[in-house]
Amino acid sequence: MSDSGPSVPVTVVEPARTNPLARLAELWRHHELVYFFVWRQVKVRYKQTLIGASWAVIQPVFTMAVFTLFFGRLARLPSDGLPYPVFFFGGLVPWGYFANSVNSATSSLADQGRLITRVYFPRLALPVAAVLSGLLDLLIATSVLLAVAVAYGYPLTFRVLWLFPLAMLAALAALGFGLWTSALNAIYRDVRLAVPLLVQVWLFASPVAYASSLVPPDWQLLYHANPMVSVVEGFRWAAADAPPPPWTGVGLGLAVTLALVAGGAWYFARSEPTIVDVV
Repeated sequence: MSDSGPSVPVTVVEPARTNPLARLAELWRHHELVYFFVWRQVKVRYKQTLIGASWAVIQPVFTMAVFTLFFGRLARLPSDGLPYPVFFFGGLVPWGYFANSVNSATSSLADQGRLITRVYFPRLALPVAAVLSGLLDLLIATSVLLAVAVAYGYPLTFRVLWLFPLAMLAALAALGFGLWTSALNAIYRDVRLAVPLLVQVWLFASPVAYASSLVPPDWQLLYHANPMVSVVEGFRWAAADAPPPPWTGVGLGLAVTLALVAGGAWYFARSEPTIVDVV
C-alpha cells in the first residue's frame, strides 16, 4: 500500500540556461538595474575631477591637433576635401567612443568580482552598462564636432539625423566585441593587456587618420566588413558633407556587427557559470 501522507514540496535545481535570448529577456526584466549601473559609471568617471565631462572633448581635440600636424601638414594625406581639423575630429569622435567602450566593457566583470560572487543578477548588465555609459561622452563630443563643422562653413542639414543610427552601430560593435573580451578577461586576465593592442591595430584598420579612398578598390568590400569604417565615414558625411559610405558597405558592416553581438552573447552565456567560479 502506498503512503497517503501529506505531499512534500519538491524543488528542482537545473543548470542555468545558456540561451542568449533567455539572457536578453532576463536583462530586460532587470532594466532598472542596468540604468543604475550606467548612472554609477557616469558618476564614478567624473567624481573628484576638475573639469568633469570636458574630458570627453579634450582627448579628441588634442589627438586631432597631433593628427593635423603629422598626417595633414607633414604627410599631406588626402582628407576627402575637408579641412584637416574637421576631417580628423570627425573620425576621432566616434572612434574614441568605440575604443573607450571596448576597454571599459573588457574590465567590467573582473572589476566587479566581489559583487558577482555575493549576489545574483544578470551579469550581462555589466558590459551593457559599460557601453551605454559612454553615450553621454559621445553626445558631448558630437555636439562639439557639429559646432566645429559649422565654424568651417558646413551648415547643419537633415543628415545629422543619421548620427543616431550610426552611434547605435558603433555601440553594437563595441558591445559585440566587449562581450567576448569581458568573458575572456574574467578567466584569463592577460586579455586586459591584449585588448588595447588590438584596439590600436583596429584604429589603423579604420579611416580615422586617412581617407577610405586610399584603400584599393579590390579591397573595399573586405575593408567595409569593419563596421567602424561606415561609422567614421558616416559621421563625416553627416557633419560636414564628406562622401557618404556606400550602402553595400553599411549593410556588410551591420551584418558583421550583428553576428559579432550574437556570437558574443552566446559565448558570454556559455562562460557565465565559469566566470562566477574564477572571478
